[in-house]
Amino acid sequence: MSINKKIVDDFVANDVTFITTVPCKQLGSVMEEIETRPEIYHIPANKEDEGMGLCAGAFMGGKRPAIIMQNTAIGVTINTLVTLIQFYRMPLPMLISYRGELKESVACQVEMAVHTKALLNQLRIPTYHFHQQDDAREFDTILKYTFMCNKPVAILTDATFWEGS
Repeated sequence: MSINKKIVDDFVANDVTFITTVPCKQLGSVMEEIETRPEIYHIPANKEDEGMGLCAGAFMGGKRPAIIMQNTAIGVTINTLVTLIQFYRMPLPMLISYRGELKESVACQVEMAVHTKALLNQLRIPTYHFHQQDDAREFDTILKYTFMCNKPVAILTDATFWEGS
């Protein structure tokens, strides 16, 4: 089974029926897999904070949402994460490509990688870092956790995780 199918299967198994995505080359195959699933309502977003607003609306409408995005926009999402998602105790799985780490091919991505984990830690958002595809065995459990405790969680996936997908 491909890693993309496994991730989307876990979303479906955890009743995630609304996913918003922001363009990312590393996450493109997951987005393509989402598009094949009639049980998931997929709305592309222009910006990550906009996507979080869409997820908040979906949650308030009774859906289980998720967002797929790059870490390079964590900075622009801080206000939305704190004053909307965390304040109203919304569960939000954030599948995040961790750009700027080892094997990154775009130099300007490195600067945000230096700050990503510290920012998530400062916001007290549980963060998981997937380096190898075997790490995705935990994805189902992480999804169960976020919906059980009504907290956002960050799943960082670096370039080595996506090799061969």
